[in-house]
Amino acid sequence: MATPMTADQFVKALEDEGVDVKEYKSWRTHNRNHKGAWGPVHGVVIHHTAGSNSLALCYGGMMGLPGPLCHTHLAKSGVASMLSAGRANHAGTFAQNAYSAMLNESSTHPRPSSSEPVDGNRYTYGIEIENLGNGKDFYTKKQYDAAVRWAAAICRFHGWGADSVIGHKEGTTRKIDPKGPIGSADGPQFDMGQFRKDVTARLAEKGEKPKPPAPTKPATPTKPAPAKPAVPTVDLSNLIAAARRDPSLKQGGTTHPADVKIVEAALQKEGLLGASYAKDGSFGSLTKAAYAAWQRKLGYTGSAADGIPGRASLEKLGVKRGFKVKA
Repeated sequence: MATPMTADQFVKALEDEGVDVKEYKSWRTHNRNHKGAWGPVHGVVIHHTAGSNSLALCYGGMMGLPGPLCHTHLAKSGVASMLSAGRANHAGTFAQNAYSAMLNESSTHPRPSSSEPVDGNRYTYGIEIENLGNGKDFYTKKQYDAAVRWAAAICRFHGWGADSVIGHKEGTTRKIDPKGPIGSADGPQFDMGQFRKDVTARLAEKGEKPKPPAPTKPATPTKPAPAKPAVPTVDLSNLIAAARRDPSLKQGGTTHPADVKIVEAALQKEGLLGASYAKDGSFGSLTKAAYAAWQRKLGYTGSAADGIPGRASLEKLGVKRGFKVKA
């Protein structure tokens, strides 16, 4: 179970993933929260608009189906326009088996059953990708790449895998989206299995792989010099997941203790975390508060100093306190 992102968190997560984000009208307060619950969130739904020039429609809705009709509208140009940070009329009802597969991050997504007892609008984020949905209109490469990044950003924020992402047609038998070729009129069809693989690949990206060393001539054997201790490395995605999960666990509960212990030791050296909490490996409320103090020390404010590690602040801590960052 996950608490929905705030508007600021949503924008930051997308921009950190490389999405070209535009804020549309009063999207931050534009929602259907007065008509039903919003959250906890469990997944991501991919839609096509079944029309063109649909940004205003997705924001305002239509007779019998008021907007917002999604959280984000994705234009052919790859620009993602934010339409809501709350409940949106994008999913409708879902089949229980489809919802359970998404919730449990099943590697298989079964054909939806006919009974649809689940309120999809409550539990899922939705994106409308501009496309006619006629099987001929193609998704541009910029669109597809942005859609992958959009889904990955949400999954990364919540610590989900790509199997939390489904197409609308995988949640209900009433829909066919997303449908259509990618890249050109004769390109490969939009396939949700492949889309999830692309999201998985995006989530796994940790920067460029180091080049292999150039071969050298064998050296004359000598007495080996004492080995230097290896520089520890922390995984940014592990720390983000721990910072979001550990505060809700029982005292001392851990998610990624090995990574957290390295950061706790650094925060202790900065005088921001007491010694008794610097070795437990739990990114609990005290560690989160200490990291927020580190962010403020660097000049961050507001939601940028919320105690959840970001790449820039973590790398600066690593440079100062002797660890590397996988990002």
